[in-house]
Amino acid sequence: MKTPSLLFLFTALAGTSFAAATASPSASATAPSPAAAAAKSADPTTMLRAAVDEVLAIAYPEKIAADSVAPAPLAERVRPVLEKYFSFDLLTRSAVGPGWNQIKANDQQRIITLFTTLVIRTYSDKFEPGARPGITYAKPVEIDAARRELPTAIAYAGKNYSVSYRVRQQPEGWRIYDVNVEGVSMVANYRAQFDPLFQKGGAAAIIAAIEKNIADYAAANK
Repeated sequence: MKTPSLLFLFTALAGTSFAAATASPSASATAPSPAAAAAKSADPTTMLRAAVDEVLAIAYPEKIAADSVAPAPLAERVRPVLEKYFSFDLLTRSAVGPGWNQIKANDQQRIITLFTTLVIRTYSDKFEPGARPGITYAKPVEIDAARRELPTAIAYAGKNYSVSYRVRQQPEGWRIYDVNVEGVSMVANYRAQFDPLFQKGGAAAIIAAIEKNIADYAAANK
């Protein structure tokens, strides 16, 4: 059995789904949605729960019409959610490591764009439909004034997984910048791959490697 993907890490049994929350006819047309309010919440766990609810609504729709057209790939459907709750620019800078400040601005932006696509596609592609995982939220751990670690426990297919989310306070609210699954950091894993590339060929090597990965995947899935 595969380790749960990032989408599974966002999936929970509890809470009102985003779809149900936004469909309420009594909601004011001008009032911010519960999801938007959660994204700006001063409580990082509220933000994480909102992310869980939104992905849950996408991954496990309550009803699927028999005559409905085929949905867009899961990566496309969850991308707006992940972009809202992740800081992909911070995640990318952290993954590239110390060499980031030596990269020109236009190349930095190119790497962020490519890396965002890579991360979302990689994890959504590993999504396995089936029973909904359960998630238990533990008390946030303060790293410093602007950062927290949010420990959770995932129950899936009879097994339990320890998953922690690292979040940073941004002007727009708390945003995720790393995910640690069973002691393995997503940022550290990518940095171990990007740093040798940067040492050998700078930003161009990183860009070329990500572009090749994306192109190879597209060719294999035509």
